[in-house]
Amino acid sequence: MGLSPLRDGKGAGSLAAAPSKVAAARDAFLRNEPVPHDVIRQPILASWVRSAELLVEPESPELGHESPDYRDSPLLRLAAPIIDTIATELGDEPMSIILCDDEGVVLARRTGDSSLQQQLDRVWLIPGFSYAERYVGTNGIGTALESLGPAHVFGQEHFVAPLGDLACAGAPIRHPVTGKLLGVLDLTCWRKDANTFMITAASMLAHRIEEALLQQTGQRELALLHDYLTACHRNRGAVLAVSDDLLMLNDQARTLLDPGDQAPLIAAAVEALASGRAQQIVVDLPSGTTARLHCRPSWPEGSSGAGVLRVQLLTREAELRAPARVPRPGPMPAVIGSGTLWNKCVQAVTRQARRREWLNLAAEPGSGRRTLIRAVHGAEMPATHLRLMDAADYDDRWIAELIDELEEARAGTIVLADVDVLPPAALQVLAEVLEPYRESTEVDRPWVVATTGGERVSPELTELLTVFPRTVHVPPLRHHIEDVPDLVRVFVTRLTHGSDLTVSPQAMRVLMRYRWPGNVEQLHAVMRRVVAQRRAGVIDVDDLPAEIAATTRRVLTPLEAIECEAIIEALEAAGGDKAAAASRLGVSRATVYRKVRDYGIAVPRVGAKPAVTSRRRRSRDSRAAGPAATG
Repeated sequence: MGLSPLRDGKGAGSLAAAPSKVAAARDAFLRNEPVPHDVIRQPILASWVRSAELLVEPESPELGHESPDYRDSPLLRLAAPIIDTIATELGDEPMSIILCDDEGVVLARRTGDSSLQQQLDRVWLIPGFSYAERYVGTNGIGTALESLGPAHVFGQEHFVAPLGDLACAGAPIRHPVTGKLLGVLDLTCWRKDANTFMITAASMLAHRIEEALLQQTGQRELALLHDYLTACHRNRGAVLAVSDDLLMLNDQARTLLDPGDQAPLIAAAVEALASGRAQQIVVDLPSGTTARLHCRPSWPEGSSGAGVLRVQLLTREAELRAPARVPRPGPMPAVIGSGTLWNKCVQAVTRQARRREWLNLAAEPGSGRRTLIRAVHGAEMPATHLRLMDAADYDDRWIAELIDELEEARAGTIVLADVDVLPPAALQVLAEVLEPYRESTEVDRPWVVATTGGERVSPELTELLTVFPRTVHVPPLRHHIEDVPDLVRVFVTRLTHGSDLTVSPQAMRVLMRYRWPGNVEQLHAVMRRVVAQRRAGVIDVDDLPAEIAATTRRVLTPLEAIECEAIIEALEAAGGDKAAAASRLGVSRATVYRKVRDYGIAVPRVGAKPAVTSRRRRSRDSRAAGPAATG
């Protein structure tokens, strides 16, 4: 396809009204005045309305944060040779070829004209940045994504002023089998050079990429079919093959799986397969059944999740074979709290204990992981042994003792605490030791629980955690703040050995407004300090440590607490810049300003770290809170 004769001598008159009329109509729209419908095309006007509702700044837009992963896009790997070929055909013509993903992130840009390239750099139309409408308003890329069809935008039809000298035409790229929107192929040039061929050329280039996708899809689906047939031949149980475009189930899978369970099971499997390596995961299904999935990818890491699954349903047979337990009235002993997130966590850990499914319990320090494990063990396996092995004590003898426990433990619990602090070599040794025991089907096999708490992630830790099919996240105290009153009452009773010391409503409100960076452990330490000063009577606000003073004006719901946490982390990452934080969160600046005011978040000056919410401060607060009370 030859694209070099770009100029047809007529400009873009057949596609857009005279530039002066369009500019006047844009000014009228921005002043909330009527816009002449014979001047502005309906798709452009609709996009202007969307841009205004998204609070896009018409004079100086703020682009989304640069995406660091755009180079790993499968669409880029496939389309790059096609784009390079077309760029060679164009030579030094003042035309840029731009490939974007389905979020508007620019994956590649080819420009032969230096002046046009400099202008695109000035408006940040460069790889890694998104040109979705929510960031830059009306443009050929974002508007094509919103309208799900070809879009051309010339000169002052752009919502933001810095793009007024440019013209662009974008065409969606769809998967040739599923029709799923994968991205946009965009042609951008100077407004004066735009012509009627641009939209046609963009559509033809997008079609070329779709043809290449179709050819590659055929090869990949053939590999997936081969793996599926091999798995069906070797296994009598339920087998599925999944990809973005295909789902295959054998007869056993259709019989075993409830129709309502299939979608969540497949979603979990696709996420696991995307890692590019074989692994085993456990999934709780809507019907109440739990499934163990053996996932083996058919395509390499970095591709879309696709591969073969062997499914084993974990029925209640193990529970029926277990010794009968006397029903417990009320909540589980030693597990304090009735909040929704906390209860959900307790129930998930209890299910894993009953099935002897190995578990990774992840949480911030001080959230109560060890207390929770002890409580579940005592409730579900009261007559068996519990052994806690702290990774901080790791040495050669530690490994030998673990092997002894794995060999001798019968229906008991082994806790490997804080394994994320181990050095890489130790993590590899631990994974090798655990691997032979993890697939045991013995009813009385030990229940092994690992705990992790830091943000450190390494390939060795990732490999170790594949031994544990399920990770349960213990919510931080600020996400189930409604449990603070129960915790306070229990702590006061224990620390005073049952005296009549109580907490005033005003003091309780202050305790519930605090964000507790050190979690339950910090709350316990604070109450120990308070009780040391007052052994009887009523604890009032004046008895509380000064650092517990809250900035919020009301107690947040669990959902609000999570939202507040996300805003604080975005502000921390942006150095206090509210506009940058809004871009990170994908919301408008107005939303961030309103939430900061509503939640009473103390925002530092731009460039500074929020002292209260930084992770280093949280770690110091947790260490300063005293000995672990809740693990």
